[in-house]
Amino acid sequence: MLNVFLLSVFLLSFAIILFYILFFRIRFALYHVSEHNTYTHQKPLSVVICAKNEEYNLKINLPEILQQDYSDFEVIVVDDNSTDETYYVLKAMQIQYTNLNVIRLTENVNFFSGKKFPLSIGIRSAKHNHLVLTDADCRPSTGKWLQHMMSGFAENKEIVLGYGKYEYQKGMLNTFIRFETLYTAMQYFSFALSGFPYMGVGRNLAYTKELFTAHKGFSSHYNVASGDDDLFVNGAANAKNTKCIIHPQSFTISAPRQTWSEWWKQKRRHLTSGKHYKTKHKFLLSIYPVSLLMFYITFILTVSNQNNFYIVFPLFLLKVISDLVVFKKITGKLKEKNLLLFSVFFEFLIILTYGMIFLFNSFSKQGKWK
Repeated sequence: MLNVFLLSVFLLSFAIILFYILFFRIRFALYHVSEHNTYTHQKPLSVVICAKNEEYNLKINLPEILQQDYSDFEVIVVDDNSTDETYYVLKAMQIQYTNLNVIRLTENVNFFSGKKFPLSIGIRSAKHNHLVLTDADCRPSTGKWLQHMMSGFAENKEIVLGYGKYEYQKGMLNTFIRFETLYTAMQYFSFALSGFPYMGVGRNLAYTKELFTAHKGFSSHYNVASGDDDLFVNGAANAKNTKCIIHPQSFTISAPRQTWSEWWKQKRRHLTSGKHYKTKHKFLLSIYPVSLLMFYITFILTVSNQNNFYIVFPLFLLKVISDLVVFKKITGKLKEKNLLLFSVFFEFLIILTYGMIFLFNSFSKQGKWK
């Protein structure tokens, strides 16, 4: 009787996993990355960046943003009460770059944790309707970053989801961080391409000022430390107004965390916003990891039974092969190196890690964004 129950759970878990692969992930795997029409109809745009004690990153990354191959754009940097030389670095750059607009916040009027208040100041100060958001520790992959991101606004789209990748470095921590970033992107791109956009990343995200104003900015989740990117997209995005831009020239690149503890703190902060997603998104995002855990557990408990072996082992092998095929396609699209062989194991590890972070976050509070 127990064997029948375990086998039933295994088969149900496999069916759910197969559905996710064939309905969601396959759309991203088969998505055709075309050469977008980036050279015509260049609407003016505003790039908005928040910076808090970012003098080093701004010196390196900001010139690459200011020198983008785009006809009409401004870059707004909001200095959020920095205590280093951030403001003076920005003022020095203003001498060279006339399209740089610096806003300095010198009083602690941000009554909420996170960067939503300074980001709102930057957005409301923008001259143009089309906004591209990134972080001070990000740099564009090419000089045509803005061209490609702006191409997503064709056909009256209001939200453009981009990919923010991390630098390749040696070591297991870097491999895990890059895979977790790729895994997250696979989730939100796959869902968006399937008509269920639920998040984007602030390292590479675009939307219109009109949309921001219509949804009253971040007012519905100001009390949540994170979520300036994913919670806004979760509330404002739909199947008709959202576009994915996955061209390699549209990526941004960031330096990854250098220790496991730094990554853990960052990921704990990022994952605090998930419980505020729409109910349908929470359901769709939770049913897969639960099914995956059940799939592995019941496989281990049933595979030793000779009668079940010829059922569960071929299905297990089919799942692994399907994952490898899909991950191979996706790693190629996102130009991520040396991640394919880690994919099956790391996916399971990520789900366990997310579960641990959820438990930690349930019993402790998160700090400020900087």
